[in-house]
Amino acid sequence: MEHGSWQEMAIVGVVARTHGRHGEVVVNPETDFPEERFRAGGTLFMARAGVPVAVKIRDAWFHGGRPVVSFERVDTLSAAESLRGAELRVPDEALQPLPPDTWYEHELVGCVVRTVSGDEVGTVAAVEGPAGAKRLIVGPRGREIDVPLVAEICVTVDADAESIVIDPPHGLLEVNRTRAAAGGRRSGRPGTGSDG
Repeated sequence: MEHGSWQEMAIVGVVARTHGRHGEVVVNPETDFPEERFRAGGTLFMARAGVPVAVKIRDAWFHGGRPVVSFERVDTLSAAESLRGAELRVPDEALQPLPPDTWYEHELVGCVVRTVSGDEVGTVAAVEGPAGAKRLIVGPRGREIDVPLVAEICVTVDADAESIVIDPPHGLLEVNRTRAAAGGRRSGRPGTGSDG
C-alpha cells in the first residue's frame, strides 16, 4: 500500500525515552487524538533512511497523560533505546476530519505568507509551539520570523492555495528581523505537522 513520502506524512508523536526493560517507550504525543493513535493493534510509521516503515503497536496505555507504547519486534531495552527521538507519523488518508477553519500543521508548511497590504513575508518552514500557543516559522533558518497562529494576526488561511495573509501588529516583523539579524534564533526541532 502506497503511503507517500515521509515529508508528506503527519507527525503524531515523538519517542521520548524508554520505560521498563521489555521494549516499552514513552511518547510525547503531538495529536489531538492520542487514544485513537496510540492503541494496541494500530500502525504508525518511522523513518529508516528517509523512507517510511510501518511499525505495529503491540500494546499501549497512558501514564501521566502520555502514551507508553510497545511495538512488535521491539522487546529489549537496547532496542527501545534506539528509538529515542524517533518521530511517529501517519499518512494523510489516516487523518481525522477537522472542523471548518482548522488545519493540520503539515498543511501550513510551504504556504506563502503575505501581509494584508500584499508584501511577501516568506514561506512557512515549520509550525512550532504547544497547543494554544502555535506560531508559524516563516523564512529560511537564520532569518526566520515567528508569527503567532491566531485569528487576529492570521486573517486568511487557505492551505489548498498555499496562502496565508497576516495583519501583524506594529513592530512584529521588525522585532523578529532584528532578533534574527543578531543571531537570536533558538534551536528547536522543526515540526512537519500534527494530527490535530
